[in-house]
Amino acid sequence: MRLLLVLASWLNIYLLSARAQGTNLTTQWPLHDTGFSDAVQWDHYSLLVNGRRTFLWSGEIHYWRIPVPEVWRDLLEKIKAAGFNGISVYAHWAFHAPNNATLDMTSGARDFGPIFDIAKEVGLFVTMRGGPYVNAETTAGGFALWTTTGAYGPLRNNDPRYTAAWTPFMDEMNKITAEHQITNGGSIILTQIENEICCQRNSDGTLDTPVVDYMVDLQENVRDHGVVIPIITNAPNMDTRSWSTDYLPGPGKQDIYGLDSYPLCWSCNLAECGSGSASVAYADHFDIVSPTQPSFMPEFQGGSYNPWAGPQGGCPGNIGPNFVSMYYRHLAAERITMINLYMLYGGTNWGGLATNLISTSYDYSAPIQESRILGDKFSETKLIGLFFRAAEDLVMTDRTAFSTSVATNPLVGATVLRNPETQAAFYVARQSNMMATSTVDFALNIATKSAGNLTVPAFGNAIRLVGVQSKIIVSDFRFGNNTLVYSTAEVLSHSIVDGRSILALWLPDGEFGEFSILGGSKKREVVSGTGGGFHTVGDNLVLSYKQQTTQSVLQFDDFTVLLLPRSLAYTFWAPTLSKDPIVTPNNVVFVNGPYLVRSVTLSDSHVVVTGDIANATALEVFAPAACQSIEWNGKTLSTHRTSYGSLKASLAKPGLDAATLQKALSLSGWRYADALPEADAAYDDSKWVVADHQTTPNPTQPLTLPVLYADDYGFHTGVQIFRGRFTGEASGANLTVQGGTASGWSAWLNSDYIGSFPGSASAVSGTLALSFANATLLASGENILTVVMDHSGHDQRDAALNPRGILGAMLLSSSNNTFTKWTLAGNAGGESNTIDPVRGVIAEGGLHAERLGWHLPGFDDAAWAARAPAEGVNNATIAFFRTTSELAVPEGYDVSLEFILSSPAGSNLRAQLYVNGYQYGKYVPQIGHQIAFPVPPGILNVRGSNTIGLSLWAQAAGGAQVDVQWNVLGVYESSWDPGFDASALQPGWTPARLEFA
Repeated sequence: MRLLLVLASWLNIYLLSARAQGTNLTTQWPLHDTGFSDAVQWDHYSLLVNGRRTFLWSGEIHYWRIPVPEVWRDLLEKIKAAGFNGISVYAHWAFHAPNNATLDMTSGARDFGPIFDIAKEVGLFVTMRGGPYVNAETTAGGFALWTTTGAYGPLRNNDPRYTAAWTPFMDEMNKITAEHQITNGGSIILTQIENEICCQRNSDGTLDTPVVDYMVDLQENVRDHGVVIPIITNAPNMDTRSWSTDYLPGPGKQDIYGLDSYPLCWSCNLAECGSGSASVAYADHFDIVSPTQPSFMPEFQGGSYNPWAGPQGGCPGNIGPNFVSMYYRHLAAERITMINLYMLYGGTNWGGLATNLISTSYDYSAPIQESRILGDKFSETKLIGLFFRAAEDLVMTDRTAFSTSVATNPLVGATVLRNPETQAAFYVARQSNMMATSTVDFALNIATKSAGNLTVPAFGNAIRLVGVQSKIIVSDFRFGNNTLVYSTAEVLSHSIVDGRSILALWLPDGEFGEFSILGGSKKREVVSGTGGGFHTVGDNLVLSYKQQTTQSVLQFDDFTVLLLPRSLAYTFWAPTLSKDPIVTPNNVVFVNGPYLVRSVTLSDSHVVVTGDIANATALEVFAPAACQSIEWNGKTLSTHRTSYGSLKASLAKPGLDAATLQKALSLSGWRYADALPEADAAYDDSKWVVADHQTTPNPTQPLTLPVLYADDYGFHTGVQIFRGRFTGEASGANLTVQGGTASGWSAWLNSDYIGSFPGSASAVSGTLALSFANATLLASGENILTVVMDHSGHDQRDAALNPRGILGAMLLSSSNNTFTKWTLAGNAGGESNTIDPVRGVIAEGGLHAERLGWHLPGFDDAAWAARAPAEGVNNATIAFFRTTSELAVPEGYDVSLEFILSSPAGSNLRAQLYVNGYQYGKYVPQIGHQIAFPVPPGILNVRGSNTIGLSLWAQAAGGAQVDVQWNVLGVYESSWDPGFDASALQPGWTPARLEFA
């Protein structure tokens, strides 16, 4: 296999060399395939799937961040509705491999095959990104957490220990990929090994053999398990230039080279990566590194993660609808035909998934919000997505670089993309300064096949750009049997119904547009709304108009044009009758009005539509004439036909609204228990792990012995508790504790609180000199120092080996500065995965309440005292609060709910929110931004009882309080049912938990 891969690499180099020397190998760019299948092919222009060119418009979603398979359908239907034809899916080695002898692919969401099946049913291609390393702002970048000890070498190379570690996981990943790849009737068309790995060559040009061998081994593993689709790579930046078959010779190259880019910073904290600029010469880079391949972005900025201490709610102001308008069109201008947005839906870093970069939320300012709500950013993304899907000539274009010479205003320019076969062109216009916020008007000088050189608009007012905005002006654009000579309004979509084309154009409300129809039309009737001025230029028809705030419908000989303001385009949908990801206009049906349209089917005389509404709305469907009525979510509506042939009906206001639901929700009946018995010197920790290692495989050596790195003892996530014993006199202790950025720790001596490191957004560890002056020190017998550390996740890349735990512990004593014994508690069972395989070992830490299962449904708290977390505690301790909350969301409704946590100003505390056993919130007000914690159905029972838990760790002598409240984000009458039985995802308390005291 290795020989075949090397030969394939050299063949590609020969083809490039021959082309460069003018050898007439082919009259066009060479068409490639993997050598194992031609189901997925590619050339300089685009991807071909079963012989059909496609513009791959995809978005990232992580099954392990939304561990509820039933919710995957809701998300994938929303993705499809926005015009996407693909999704990308990272795997997560740590999620599946709790220890080096276990690989769990069946418990709960670890059986992720259904996401591929749903994608197939909905009509989405899938890119599988299996790892073993994924980054993803997740703990250790997705490495199995037991590899962070250092016992498996430095990771991401050919070290045989590391190879033996990743091989079983990648064996399984590639078996699953092979099962679901397109050649076996599945949805997966591309697969990725590794992620953002550098570099194929050292700085002196020699091969980086350990890394190259690693990549070759991963590639062989893919092929050895029957995966025949292309293997892709995702370069971390434009400087690495690694792994492309078109670039320098050498092994380890992948089939299709890709690049990731976050031009406006991957983080909401712009100080982390500068202000950014979209003016990136992607096309120049691809022309150098991968000229015979499609220009491919496996990761392009869908949003930004919100770091610790970042702004509440993230940074939608930086990367909202204007970002979409400018930057996604910029990708088209750079002739990129394979795009994957990261993230399209972010989800949550529940449990121990979080790295120390961020807290619980992984909303990522994505088009689909963490709450699953669709806002303006989603709608703006839909506008460009539907265009990418409809512009069939965009999959094959040559490019003329951005120039102001094509515009009449020197502040404006355009990049020209022209299809070499049809001569259809796309003028991607923007202001020269991509960050400009001014409003500019201009005309455009275009070259058309059908009407020669033109300056447009010819009769109407100028084209307008408002601030950070881009527009795509088309020429020789085909729709059905007709051709737009040009349009200064943007194309949204087109459909063919009963043999008649329907073209949808859109503009911001109040702007001016103009379009020209090749060959004209004898019929030119405004049948709804307001028209404009009709003109005849040669044989062609030109219409100039001002976009109204309502829809206008124009009838011509054999086609219809819809003129939509942006405000209505946001609620305009183009669902497909076919499940084919490559959409043809005869399988598109236009639907106007609802918050979301999920699907449309034709049934006898009905057009059957499913979707969601938030308010009363008109529903309009441009259906075939045979359809006489509309069925909406199973109900036949009173329907009438308009003068221009569409079907219309009214959808009444939903009977349940957010305000009504909010009033019905309550959190009361809280019960409380002390959750830090470990601080008592008499506490029995005989079942704990004895931390007595004198050596560690970790490259970072401890400051003192024994080794107190939690990972060395099999504990990798959440809170960890250390108990150190000593006898004799001591005035205090020096402790250095490392839990990662935003971590913190507290210490007690013989039950007496002696100090805390509250954490910060910049420090990965905290060192304190703790005084014993205010504690009771036993003159004879053992003294117990209890240290509770909040683990905020492992670092990424090679820094995943950075230890977590106590780096150094030294007594301040004239006679003895060492501890006689240390014991350690982490999550129940450590790496064993036997206590709760559904949630998994990554789901919880070592708090007393977690180990004993107080956060789980079914635990008996009847003997606990009544107290709410808003009453809190009045000393530095850890407490746990529980209640149950009944929800009764009526059938036919989907809801988005969250919890809001708050505390008095100046609080130093760490709180964790649990919902039916899942840790779905981490609240650290002295550091973090996050106070709102959305919880999806399946974690939350929307029709049933919910167990709500809160751990409250006061890091100040005066105690702490946290108020917990429901908040209703949205209520939608919906065809998607959130009231499924999620009991299998919510295993309850068992007496086995008592073994972990």
